[in-house]
Amino acid sequence: MKSFDYNRAASSADAAAHAKAGATIIAGGTNLLDLMKLEVMSPDSLVDINRLDLKEISTTDDGGLRIGALVTNSDLAAHETVRRDYEVLSRALLAGASGQLRNKATTGGNLLQRTRCGYFYDPAMPCNKREPGSGCQAMEGFNRILAILGTSEHCIATHPSDMAVAMMALDAEVEIETADGSTRTVALDDLYVLPGDTPHIETILQPGDLITAVILPRSKPATHLYRKVRDRSSYAFALVSVAAVVSVEGGKIASAKLAFGGLAPKPWRNRAVEDALIGQEPSMSLFDKAADILLADAQGHGANDFKIPLARRTLKAVLRSATETAQ
Repeated sequence: MKSFDYNRAASSADAAAHAKAGATIIAGGTNLLDLMKLEVMSPDSLVDINRLDLKEISTTDDGGLRIGALVTNSDLAAHETVRRDYEVLSRALLAGASGQLRNKATTGGNLLQRTRCGYFYDPAMPCNKREPGSGCQAMEGFNRILAILGTSEHCIATHPSDMAVAMMALDAEVEIETADGSTRTVALDDLYVLPGDTPHIETILQPGDLITAVILPRSKPATHLYRKVRDRSSYAFALVSVAAVVSVEGGKIASAKLAFGGLAPKPWRNRAVEDALIGQEPSMSLFDKAADILLADAQGHGANDFKIPLARRTLKAVLRSATETAQ
């Protein structure tokens, strides 16, 4: 690991000033420190934001939930309101990483964690995300865990977060403080940028931007499920995951919010899948139709071809469980 400057931010404005000058923000460091050790990321300067007042979980004026960016994954998963009203989020958090990592990992950092593609993690290999224009070795290489949706000819990396998948299904918004001290709020879906021709650009964040909170809308009665298919039962990233928030009224699906992990460069949500379900009686043929819509543009790259039928089976199983429970 090369030497670097280290500063502790006394305020969000201080953090933003350092970040705008080129410093990399560090909170829990559960992903960043690994990347620095491997020299995948070699920042000249770090700014530590752990002293900022961003560790509270509070109720918003309209009955939603405001989650500070420095709330740890463990604290968020265990919070009484989250467990009661946003169960899919608690389930997703507990399915991720290990207890030790959840004790350190933060809400903001979890949203911004980098892909676990092996070629991204190996500086000796070409990777457009790490070194733009160098190529994507994963296209013809070992790509078993990589994406089948939202990719480009330049990158097929997946986003690794479990938490972000659940938050996507909950219509989360991200509060961002900018370098000039103003604040803007964006839908979580809009935070991420698909690879296209610029896979090294992963979010809309600009130099000096600081995620300060995640805001969840008021919870409505529904069945919450999070299913994660992985190679082993703990400490493994999703091959396919589904977050579902579903309600059934009068024998028909009244609402359905679905988000997917392990399939794309970002937590994936396709509203057309949800629209096809609403107002319909639950049935396996309906669930097949939803899977057809989800996977219409799916493309495997050899070793990850299995994800297409796996995603179909997982979605159908989740919808069946969710609608049966909701009734």
